[in-house]
Amino acid sequence: MERTSAIVVAGGRGDRFGAPKQFSTAAGARLVDHAVAAAAAVCHEVVVVLPAGAAWDGAPVHAAVAGGATRAESVRAGLAAISDDADIVVVHDAARPLATPELFELVIDTVRAGADGAIPALEVADTLKRVDGDRVVDTVDRDHLVGVQTPQAFRAEALRAAHEGGGHATDDAALVEATGGKVVVVAGDPRNLKVTTVADLTLATTLLEPR
Repeated sequence: MERTSAIVVAGGRGDRFGAPKQFSTAAGARLVDHAVAAAAAVCHEVVVVLPAGAAWDGAPVHAAVAGGATRAESVRAGLAAISDDADIVVVHDAARPLATPELFELVIDTVRAGADGAIPALEVADTLKRVDGDRVVDTVDRDHLVGVQTPQAFRAEALRAAHEGGGHATDDAALVEATGGKVVVVAGDPRNLKVTTVADLTLATTLLEPR
């Protein structure tokens, strides 16, 4: 069986939220604790990436490390802490507390089947507009567009190679794509929301409570 490692990225400052949202509580646990629990249910080890100066006081993990100034730098800090024998690496944002172990398994199994990366995504339902200030300058054709979530799984060597150049992107799949890796889409989960605002936290709490 191939060895899987998870990196839970919890190093954000929470500028839009007003505080590091990953430490906010929903349904009796912090967002980061929900994320770690889902990852630990499937992966052989979990590395948590925290803001500089923060100490990990959650469930036992393989390692807890300080992140960098950007998301990509935080992921690279996590990559440096995972075991050398990891075959597949799953990267997950702590701000997505509703990701299920089943979603982790889906992206991991897709990489095992031959992809360099697997990302969950949902079709875009809203009409998309390109704007300049408050003026609409274009309507974007939403055909072939999807909204992407985490967890995202990658062949370990593909993810390491993608980060070797020190590049930056809003997700790791973009870096793997840029190096020629084969990234495929799997069905995302509509409940797997990303907590960005206080209203998102309220909704996440409501959705988590039945669990």
